[in-house]
Amino acid sequence: MVFVTQLENDFQENSNAENALPMAKYMKNKFPFYGIKTTERRLLFKTIWKQNQQEVAEKTRAIASALYAKEQRELHYCAIEILIKELKGNYKKDDIEFIEKLIITNSWWDSVDTISKYILGQYLLEFTETIENTIEKFSNSNNMWLNRSAILFQLGYKKETDFELLKAICTQHQSSTEFFIQKAIGWALREYAKTDSEAVKNFVLVNNLKPLSRKEALKNLSDA
Repeated sequence: MVFVTQLENDFQENSNAENALPMAKYMKNKFPFYGIKTTERRLLFKTIWKQNQQEVAEKTRAIASALYAKEQRELHYCAIEILIKELKGNYKKDDIEFIEKLIITNSWWDSVDTISKYILGQYLLEFTETIENTIEKFSNSNNMWLNRSAILFQLGYKKETDFELLKAICTQHQSSTEFFIQKAIGWALREYAKTDSEAVKNFVLVNNLKPLSRKEALKNLSDA
């Protein structure tokens, strides 16, 4: 794929070892980096994307999969950005298998959170009839990142949020000792509080949430 080859070559030419070390350290050294800061990365990426627009549109999933199989984290970010733009309004029902694989591959908060909100969340808006089974599967999984995605997928839904579903998932995981789950519960509730603060306060009041979840949920509610 021409796009993938050009992107790799351009990123390699613009790599910065001095930046790469602290960037990798920030991500707990889970992934190697080219050391390209976000603004420059996006500029390089968009230029090559524009030059290969037809290929990216025709081979979206294959290109994203190829990028996600690479080591460097910047290429993973590019894969996610391509999917967000190209698949919106164009998802296929069986894409949920692809999305699940993305969540559990190269997993860390930066990728999982973006995929949860902008890819899983969008897919489920387009296939609302699959929400119940998908979220039940993800929420009951032994994979913590799938659990987190089930909590966070409604982040952009605002008034369209199914608060009963959100409450059920938060209640299911409220005793978790996992930092990323506690944080996700608080974040999801805090976001919905922008739509219905009283509902969130009442939920927090009657549920035995972990201190971190409670703190995050009520962070912007000064009278809570």
